[in-house]
Amino acid sequence: MGSLRAGKLSTGFLRRLLGRLPAPDSRVILGPRVGEDAAVIDFGDRLLVAKTDPITFATDRIGWYLVHVNANDLACLGARPRWLLVTCLLPEGRTDTGAVESLFDEIARSCSGLGVTVCGGHTEVTVGLERPILVGQMLGEVSRGRLVDKRRIRPGDVLLLTKGVAIEGTAVIARERADVVRRRLGRRWAERAARLLFDPGISVVRDAEIVCGAGAGFVHGMHDPTEGGVLQALRELAESARVGLRVRMEHIPVYPETRAVCDLLGLDPLGLLASGCLLVAADPAGAKPIEEALRKAGVPCSRIGEVCSRDEGVRWTHRGRPVAAPRIGRDELVRVFEDRKLPKSSKEPEVTKGEEEKKRRG
Repeated sequence: MGSLRAGKLSTGFLRRLLGRLPAPDSRVILGPRVGEDAAVIDFGDRLLVAKTDPITFATDRIGWYLVHVNANDLACLGARPRWLLVTCLLPEGRTDTGAVESLFDEIARSCSGLGVTVCGGHTEVTVGLERPILVGQMLGEVSRGRLVDKRRIRPGDVLLLTKGVAIEGTAVIARERADVVRRRLGRRWAERAARLLFDPGISVVRDAEIVCGAGAGFVHGMHDPTEGGVLQALRELAESARVGLRVRMEHIPVYPETRAVCDLLGLDPLGLLASGCLLVAADPAGAKPIEEALRKAGVPCSRIGEVCSRDEGVRWTHRGRPVAAPRIGRDELVRVFEDRKLPKSSKEPEVTKGEEEKKRRG
């Protein structure tokens, strides 16, 4: 039995672990499964949606990441994020009162922008940590008829993707390894990459609201790519829905800033931490109204493929020709943090309060 490497557990190992858990009670409508990021519990005419996720890579703007990453998974089920509990583990010898006050202010501002209430949590200074670790538990609710359940996805559905891939990963690299990015790409490109955190931003709550509003009855599933990038997200979507996918790689949008950072460090943007884009599986009859509503709201949307039978698996093409599935065992960001040659940032990239406030107001 070898030691595990940093990153997500393999799908097979995780499936075996989940198989050891006791069966959920009858009120659990959606429980732990590979490819599912939140639980759904029956509360009568309303459904409670619960989610937990840590922030382990970022240190700069960590409170912003925490709130939006957790809220995203609730939005993907059609739920409204409402309540947040936070566990803050802070490194001994590297934390002062000012840093903690700034962290709490950032969490408060981020929650305020989404209408979320912080209703509890725990904070401590912990031995043995190199950087802060935040763990959030987000709760929300949705009416029974508006739950978006990936198990409804079926062959023939259209695959849509909002914005572009690796928004979060690009911003994390530009902020946590700013010295390298600035030195090699220049200050302007480094700041542009860092600003992706707010513009277009890592939240998909608004994207999901638009999709559900325009495609009521036609939206069969939504998923937000996170660790492992859009590659892992597509595999998770197929696993959860028990379907196959045909994916056209040339239609997957990559921002110039992401392309520049990935080329610099030898990373594949399709396998890089990707909060900020939203995968949607929709009935073909509803795809066009969804696309039009997103574009009217200023949210880019691309058709990247379609759902097929499970027997076909996840198949990739590039300009009509079949290509081998990209092989990425863990998120590309892990490689960046494991590379001891890359120094940590000595200065935070400049993002003005006005830019942050503008993004928060939508």
